[in-house]
Amino acid sequence: MVEAKIYVGLNDAFTREQRFDTSRYVTTLRRVCKNYHVAFSFEVTGGGYFHEDGTYVDENNLVLTLIDVDPSTVREIAEDLRAFFVQESVMITWDRVEADFITVRDDIDVHDTVNP
Repeated sequence: MVEAKIYVGLNDAFTREQRFDTSRYVTTLRRVCKNYHVAFSFEVTGGGYFHEDGTYVDENNLVLTLIDVDPSTVREIAEDLRAFFVQESVMITWDRVEADFITVRDDIDVHDTVNP
């Protein structure tokens, strides 16, 4: 399987400051992924960035993880997030991963569990 990560800064490309509360960006990210019908996970991180003119800024970032999603869909999502979040650019990284899914076995009654 292929894992794609999209890194999106939250500082506006023009003002170079974060315009909205991080939760508003998270809501938009969730809506975009839901509209594309993709499973996802994300994390809020911090980082720094150099603009094309050499100016350095600290900013919050969202890192969206998509596993086994068509590359063209990943790029469409990245472009949507770049536009919605008013970014000069976003970064996509690609990595091959192995994944195992641990599921409920048919012979186990999930309703007969011990609550701690």
